[in-house]
Formats: sequence, C-alpha cells, structure tokens
Amino acid sequence: MKLFLPQTQLEEWALEDKADVKDGQLVVSGEQGVYPVTPAVHVLQVVSGEDTEGLVTKVKTESQLSALGAEQMADSVLLGETAYEVVPGYLAEVPDPPSDAPSEDGKSGSEADLLAAFFLNKMG
Repeated sequence: MKLFLPQTQLEEWALEDKADVKDGQLVVSGEQGVYPVTPAVHVLQVVSGEDTEGLVTKVKTESQLSALGAEQMADSVLLGETAYEVVPGYLAEVPDPPSDAPSEDGKSGSEADLLAAFFLNKMG
C-alpha cells in the first residue's frame, strides 16, 4: 500500500528519534524493516488559474510532476499558468493492513486512519 507522509510529520519523528528518511527509505527506530519512499506532494488547492489536469486532492511524485511539465517550489507547484498549493512529503510503501482491521465504527478505515494505526503501532 502507498501512503503519503507529510514532510512536517517526518521532521517531528526525526526530532523525536522515532523515524527518519535515509537514502530513499523510511527507517523506523527499533524496527528491522525499512520502507521505500519517493519525494511527492499532496495537491491541496488551486491558487490561480484552472485545474485542467485535475490535480487537486491528488498525490504526485516529483517524476510525475516533471512528466506533466510542472515545477515545484517549496509549498507551490506551477503548471503552465496554474499555481497550486501543495504539502511536500513522501509517498511510502508500507505493508497492507490485515483485511479484518475495522475502525471503531466497524467499517474499514480511511487511508489516513490506516496510516495512523500503522505508524502508531510502530512509533508507540
């Protein structure tokens, strides 16, 4: 499963010595496993222009943005005449959760809930 990890969250974990990104991998303290990560952004909204590519709410890697002809600058992405607000971070590949892992209301969790549960177990 691929999940988006905001840069700010990773910085918090690094300061707390819980996890860090090294050589393209998320290394979780006290764990033998490492998780491959790719630099990416979560597109929040259009700042100016038209969202003709349908990027709002999507997560795109640097290579995907480059293929579109987009340019990232800090928390912005420019694609032609359109400017987007983005959250920089990484796309992490983590093991799929057990299929019988319902949320508190008995339904399957959202991606954010699954990510939180996965890393809360790991970060304790």
